[in-house]
Amino acid sequence: MSTEPETTESAEPGKPEDAVRSGTPTDGAGAGAAEAGGADAEGSPQLSEAEAELLAQKLERERIEQRKAEKKGPIASGTKLSGQAADLLAAVRAVESGEKPVAAVFAEPRPAPRRPAPEPVRRPQPVPAAPAAPDAPAPHTVDGVRRVLADGSAPEALAPQVAAALGEGAEDLLREDPWQLLRVAGVRPEQADGFARALLGAECRPDDERRARAVTVWLLEQAALAGHTALELSALATALARQGVPDADTAVQSTLAEGDALVFQDALDEPGARPGTAPSAAAPSAPPAAADDAEGEPEDAEEERPVRVLVGLERYALAEESLADGLARIVNSLAPVSTEPSAEWEAAAAAASGSTAELIRAVAGHGLVLHTGGEAARAEPAALLTVARGLGLRAVAACHTPDGRRRFAALLGAEDPVVTVPGLLAGTEGPGRDAEGALDLDVLVVLDAPQLDVESAAMVVESLPDGARLVLSGDPAVLGSAGPGRVFADLLAARTCPQVASRTPDPGPLVDLVQLADPDARDQLAEGAGVRGAGEAVHRTVQLVADSVPRALGVPPEDTVVITPGHGGAAGTRVLNAALKERLNPGPGRFGGFDPGDRVAYSPAPGRTVPGQVVGADAEGLHLSCADGAVVVPKERVEQAVRHGWALTAHQAVGSRWPAAVVVLPGDAAQALSRPWVYTAFGRGERHLSVVHGVEQALPRAVAEVTAKPRTTRLPVLLRTQVPAAQ
Repeated sequence: MSTEPETTESAEPGKPEDAVRSGTPTDGAGAGAAEAGGADAEGSPQLSEAEAELLAQKLERERIEQRKAEKKGPIASGTKLSGQAADLLAAVRAVESGEKPVAAVFAEPRPAPRRPAPEPVRRPQPVPAAPAAPDAPAPHTVDGVRRVLADGSAPEALAPQVAAALGEGAEDLLREDPWQLLRVAGVRPEQADGFARALLGAECRPDDERRARAVTVWLLEQAALAGHTALELSALATALARQGVPDADTAVQSTLAEGDALVFQDALDEPGARPGTAPSAAAPSAPPAAADDAEGEPEDAEEERPVRVLVGLERYALAEESLADGLARIVNSLAPVSTEPSAEWEAAAAAASGSTAELIRAVAGHGLVLHTGGEAARAEPAALLTVARGLGLRAVAACHTPDGRRRFAALLGAEDPVVTVPGLLAGTEGPGRDAEGALDLDVLVVLDAPQLDVESAAMVVESLPDGARLVLSGDPAVLGSAGPGRVFADLLAARTCPQVASRTPDPGPLVDLVQLADPDARDQLAEGAGVRGAGEAVHRTVQLVADSVPRALGVPPEDTVVITPGHGGAAGTRVLNAALKERLNPGPGRFGGFDPGDRVAYSPAPGRTVPGQVVGADAEGLHLSCADGAVVVPKERVEQAVRHGWALTAHQAVGSRWPAAVVVLPGDAAQALSRPWVYTAFGRGERHLSVVHGVEQALPRAVAEVTAKPRTTRLPVLLRTQVPAAQ
């Protein structure tokens, strides 16, 4: 996997960015919004920034709906498929396994300074629909795709994945545009090029417009895998050139014209700043109008503010805008309320102490509050929830995993007010919805908030009624969300609401190791078992899980988790799980590679992992016992949705804890290590941690020097135009 540094080149005249208006897409609707948003030459009144933004978004959404209606077979991005054949199948498996092509290509700018902004226009919020399981493609569609793949010398076993990604009419679409194969996760441009050459022959050219569009969308999808919601135009152009696209500007223009992506201009604070540096505002803004002086000569126009030009996939761009709108509504819905707590809230705060009292007072007078702290700090939102329910408010806490729900319910002494975020959004858990479709609650506390990606965060916020209070609580030092966005970090950087940092001590046997994010503590990294090679690391890991930890601590193997940086490699999850299965639950793997009793990691949706155990299998599929109940995985989805689960990656393990953890760091893992990764992995064990490592000085170096990978997002920019900075 190659990495490409982000560029911060200024936009040049004549490029696609010249056609866009700040914060609006460059198409007919965007142009119309631009005309409506500014004062015309005949003196018609100029709209405010908020009104112009509202109108632009309305026109853009109308354009999108019209384009969708015109397409009989919408093309869905393939982001959840895999296979087992050579070439293309190997690439599909690589992505499904966690290897992210072009995952660290683009860096995001530094956070912008605080900036007050006007109150946004409030609007009704739609009820989010629960994510539905993907429908299996029709058999005739799969058969047709299989014929095309055979003609193009591609593995026919990819047919179900291609048919699911391209939908009805996939056969004709693939013959007309072979590069649509890139919509299947794991397929790389060079593999799609080979397929196109076999189908098109002499008609296949490097400058083919179809290839340019497909590669542009592919790069944006790879950026989303890396956590970005949009890319700077200069960085996207550089990446396109590295993929052999001769004219990056034309490629981007064509992609925008087809509606596969949207483009935005975000204004920067400082007049002298280059595009690509920290943004501060995203509201539409026309160039300053020149005023005539008394002599009839125009005065010099104000210096135009620089902008950064961003290109993003429609789904993430609209989700980020919807999230900003919803957060502004939540913040401003309590604006008329005095920031001084009522007598009841004040009495509850007076009965508490420290940061718990501070959190109660902040929630009493604000619609949105951020709370930061480690595992022990969960006691503070638990106390808040108890206070809110005691005041007669409908208060609910939401965790990201069943294990997180169990641990938080133990703090409260009751399970009733604790749900999971997926269950809350799907309507299978929680208070239900009122007549207007909003969640029937007054206070929502979301734990492990760094795990919120932009789409799930938008769904949560859109579901809240006016006047509800939202508390986002979590440890900002852990790994971020598996999906695009950095919602919690962006909100912390934007400073648009009160922030309460926990002062609750976090004692325990792991406290020293968990605090390795402090470079001064790196000398403690000597603790652990050093190994010389990957084979020795695997052997030592199996010995620890099966023998040493149970004998020394009484922790059985089923209560120990193994964490390693990736799925591939000589000591990745595949190899470790195979070795652990052979020792702990040997069997022939009669059910798609699984046997009853196998520990598994079930992924009901991309980016979400639920630990479970295999119970059996029949004609319906693979039967699992998971923390949130029994699950039946259809046999056609077993390969892509179920993995053995004795060993996990840190991203899969975040949000859950086990009595014991064994962290494996083979020599080839040095490049994957960072401070958030180490902090997250070392914090998964409640009673015991073993570290099996062969990375030598790479581990202390990662803790001391390697911070979280940057992500490019628009949320801070959008928030500053709608929510005044918190004092």
